[in-house]
Amino acid sequence: MTEWVWEGRTRTGETRKGVMQADQERDVLLKLRQQNIQPSRVRKKGKALSLPTFGGGVSAAELVVFVRQFATMIDAGLPLVQCLEILGTQEPNKTFKRVILDVKGSVEGGATFADSLKRHPAVFDSLFVNLIAAGEIGGILDTILNRLATYIEKNVKLVRQVKGAMVYPVAIMVIAIGVVAALLKWVIPTFEKMFADFNNAQLPLLTQIVIKASHWFQANFIFVVIGTGLFIWGARKFYASERGRDIFDTVMLRAPIFGPLLRKVAVAKFTRTLGTMIASGVPILDGLDIVAKSAGNKVVERAIYFVRDKIAEGSNMADPLAKTNVFPSMVVQMISVGESTGAMDVMLQKIADFYEEEVEVAVGSLTKLLEPLMMVFIGGIVGTVLIAMYMPIFEIAGSVKT
Repeated sequence: MTEWVWEGRTRTGETRKGVMQADQERDVLLKLRQQNIQPSRVRKKGKALSLPTFGGGVSAAELVVFVRQFATMIDAGLPLVQCLEILGTQEPNKTFKRVILDVKGSVEGGATFADSLKRHPAVFDSLFVNLIAAGEIGGILDTILNRLATYIEKNVKLVRQVKGAMVYPVAIMVIAIGVVAALLKWVIPTFEKMFADFNNAQLPLLTQIVIKASHWFQANFIFVVIGTGLFIWGARKFYASERGRDIFDTVMLRAPIFGPLLRKVAVAKFTRTLGTMIASGVPILDGLDIVAKSAGNKVVERAIYFVRDKIAEGSNMADPLAKTNVFPSMVVQMISVGESTGAMDVMLQKIADFYEEEVEVAVGSLTKLLEPLMMVFIGGIVGTVLIAMYMPIFEIAGSVKT
């Protein structure tokens, strides 16, 4: 469809402007006349110049506030366009403000609210748009908005917990590498000069190994930096490829420590998202398609698409879900009960609540386990280097006393 910018007058003489989606100009004219608007100008909308926002996006917290306020206004009986006008005017984020006012203009132009949101996929994803569409059709937009806000809040909490568990060991590893590099580059050469003043004293084997490592590091410092940069770049490119992402996600799900945690996260996200969509009236095939795209893991995504294809062929949901070997048997059994009782959405939400609590407990336990391990790891590396440097001093001091 083509976007058309129009301008016209109402029967009372009021000037109206807006944007409308239609195949041809005559379709725009017909829709305007049906709305009792006499068009004075209709033209194709030109492509807007896209400028970088440099971090001026829309955060999940801002989206939750918008959805909550929107739900309250709709529940109070305010017209949709007026709600968007108020929220757009008071929005402090300039990027989000432009988005809301553009949605308002599109709605004024005759487009549905869901179609207007679809114009901004970077802010409103397919899950958001489909739920809004279901709410518009069912006349329960305020209920859908509240469900959306709850879903976004729980999803943000889940992501924050997982990031917290992942960031800690990565940060410790980076610090450890930085400390060792500083020791090899600057500290050990200082000790080596001091050892050179000792009259051909025989250095311990550990000290010799560390000094040789320092020599190698200093001689190849530029190559180490370039090699590290190339490795990071190559890893990012590999992860961005279809096969690379598949291999990485498979390895992560099978990892001994993080694998069970990521599996619980996948179950929580799958059941929460699908439960929200089914409760909102979205067809299960459409819901599974959206859930698969937002899974965040290629193995889980492939499993969900397999389930979707089997349901499209006439199967129930529990049997193909069990064949994927991705979701725990308890989840499969509870979904089977939900199918047989006709309370699938309720059962999915209960599973999500359970696994979100499991993730919270697992993250807490993982953090408590990793803290001492990481401290021992970094302490062992730094301690080994320091012991290697002080061993000759202790030996020389002992020989002087004797």
